Amino acid sequence: MATISATGAALVWFRRDLRLADNPALHAAIETGRPLILVFIDQRDRALGTAPGEAADWWLHGSLASLARDITAAGGRLSLLRGDPAELIPGLAREHGIAEVFWNRSGEPGIDVRDRTIAATLQGSGTKPHAFAGTTLINPDALLTGSGTPYKVFGAFWRAALRDLAPRPSLPVPQRLPMAATLPAGAALEDWRLRPANPDWAQGFHDRWQPGEAGAAQRLERFLDDALDDYADGRDRPDKPGTSMLSPHLGFGEISPRQVWHSVQARLAAGTGFQAAERFLAEIGWREFAYYLLHHFDDLRTANFNRNFDHFSWRSDADGLAAWQAGQTGIPMVDAGVRQLWATGWMHNRVRMVCASFLVKHLRCDWRDGMAWFEHTLIDADRAVNAASWQWVAGSGADAAPYFRIFNPVRQGERFDPEGRYVQQWVPELARLPLRWIHQPWKAPAITRQTAGLKLGAGYPFPVCDLAAGRDAALAAYKDMKTVSSDTPPD
Repeated sequence: MATISATGAALVWFRRDLRLADNPALHAAIETGRPLILVFIDQRDRALGTAPGEAADWWLHGSLASLARDITAAGGRLSLLRGDPAELIPGLAREHGIAEVFWNRSGEPGIDVRDRTIAATLQGSGTKPHAFAGTTLINPDALLTGSGTPYKVFGAFWRAALRDLAPRPSLPVPQRLPMAATLPAGAALEDWRLRPANPDWAQGFHDRWQPGEAGAAQRLERFLDDALDDYADGRDRPDKPGTSMLSPHLGFGEISPRQVWHSVQARLAAGTGFQAAERFLAEIGWREFAYYLLHHFDDLRTANFNRNFDHFSWRSDADGLAAWQAGQTGIPMVDAGVRQLWATGWMHNRVRMVCASFLVKHLRCDWRDGMAWFEHTLIDADRAVNAASWQWVAGSGADAAPYFRIFNPVRQGERFDPEGRYVQQWVPELARLPLRWIHQPWKAPAITRQTAGLKLGAGYPFPVCDLAAGRDAALAAYKDMKTVSSDTPPD
């Protein structure tokens, strides 16, 4: 066993903070003057739900490769380990004589509880643990209503957050990483086989995404230069590049919300329109709200936030769910979104709402089934944001869209894809159909479909449900739920 001394090493435990800039844990470790040990632990813990989907695995590979290159350029080395952090971190401390361990908190209650156990173990053996806030802008415990309870409505939450929100300046990129003499051996990234092969179903990802800190910075700058001014309107158009597409970079911590905040504030100072910037920052605020809810309500991912929905009659519709997952519902806007997700690992936010609403309202499938599929297929599978967003659409969540507000996917398509370009791109079976019918091909006259080479039921499916009937059935189920829940005494 190595002896801990004043010159003992400082271990930095990377998690979903795969960056060098504005990394509080890394910055604090460097400030100690100790030699560093830098590790990433692949923790496939099903109990904690920390095993990512295969699309997120693809991103993780690229993000770790990028981080390792950046660390190497600064004179360091990243050790890749696999196993239970509750065993690995204390074991590393004993083996390498580590004096202090640094990490950034995840923002997820179950993981943070586990980390506090690790901290207690380290303290018991004479190693100092240090945990930092690096995932969100706000301190969730410090932002409460006048009665001392958590906010449950986004608007009130964000107004309260903005009153005192003054994020500290972003921390600089370290120029040099002084490493300890002896480092953990670690694995080769390729040995983890995070990316698919034979076949490579992620071929469509490569040209669209650049995982890593440099890719995040480029994506942010491109958005600020090209799309921020028109964001208030452009964000809803899936046929145009009007969103930031920063979600996977934020999800893996390649850029911090603080960096994004300060970059937008700098553009505001330079003359960018206030309304556009305010609307974009509110989307950052929604991410903050999702983590805030998960912090205060740790069953957000598994239970209805609104307990009345425990009485809602979700349907077990395996065929409908499978059609939705495959982009074969016969509803063009829904199918376009799911196919975009399959091809790129990402789906436009407006279309996410349309697809989610169709699943949980027209088909009445449980929101947890939709959330699980998104986390299997999204490169930006953020567990807090996914849970809050799916519950919002389902009507069961905090500040939720009322259940009777049901997106009509035809009207959504006509409004936000008015020239049909988005549907034409992702549902090429409809590409020759006149614009009048592209969002509702089942209503097109037979001769029009024939001229367009469209065979419903063969080349493209008939709708899996009648939209009007599905809406009526959803509203009836909602009415029944309200009746049952009002007759059920509280626990």
